[in-house]
Amino acid sequence: MKGSNRHLTLLDVGAGSGSMSVGFAQLIGPEGHVTAVDVNPDVIQRAKAIAEVQGVTNILFQTSDAYKLPFRGGSFDIVHCHQVLIHTENQWEILQEMLRVAKPGGVVAARESDFETQVIWPPLPGLLKYHDFSLKLVTASGGCESAGRQLLSWALRAGVTRGQITTIFSAWTYTEPEDRKVWGERPIFSICLSWIVAEYVCLCLAAGMIDMLRGSNNDAGITEADMDEMRDAWVEWVDRDNAVLAMLHGEIIIRK
Repeated sequence: MKGSNRHLTLLDVGAGSGSMSVGFAQLIGPEGHVTAVDVNPDVIQRAKAIAEVQGVTNILFQTSDAYKLPFRGGSFDIVHCHQVLIHTENQWEILQEMLRVAKPGGVVAARESDFETQVIWPPLPGLLKYHDFSLKLVTASGGCESAGRQLLSWALRAGVTRGQITTIFSAWTYTEPEDRKVWGERPIFSICLSWIVAEYVCLCLAAGMIDMLRGSNNDAGITEADMDEMRDAWVEWVDRDNAVLAMLHGEIIIRK
């Protein structure tokens, strides 16, 4: 699309940390523009800081509810969400809103995890506890742990025809030592848990996630000992030569 339109407009719904939104702004170039929205104002402030540090100016961040996007119909060439629908209810209603604000001829794109497909080896007790805990957090908010496989169904329920939809599956695969390090040493993405733990907690995967949940663990139903066990398991997993982690993700592109 960039090749035929240098002035692309993109809406990123559920911007989270803002790193992906900023990447889109860099990709489409200074003549295009990205609008990134998230329901949590604190998240938006942190996302703005990322854009400022990287010197990206063709982007606007604002607080918004994905179910009631504050834009006129037909405003954007591309409307995108990533790992958002998995944490929500009535996901097709969000897709309907995304379709509403997409221009005729534009696209709506979504990518969502399918937690039930996650495989991990070796099955360290702390990792199994982490997996169960993650599933509980997703479902406790009314989210859907099998979101990836349901994207197509939600798109059809949103009112589009099958011929408008392209759907594929991709996978996270972490087996090489350098790939595994991101799980044991730093967070690789953030997901909003404002419906689960107090007003807002940012849950990050692996060892980084464990540290970020400290202080809210009583509300989440786990103890400090559980936190330590999960974090230590991820650190151990990183150093295992036989360590494997993979998970499927559903992806759809809807042409309006």
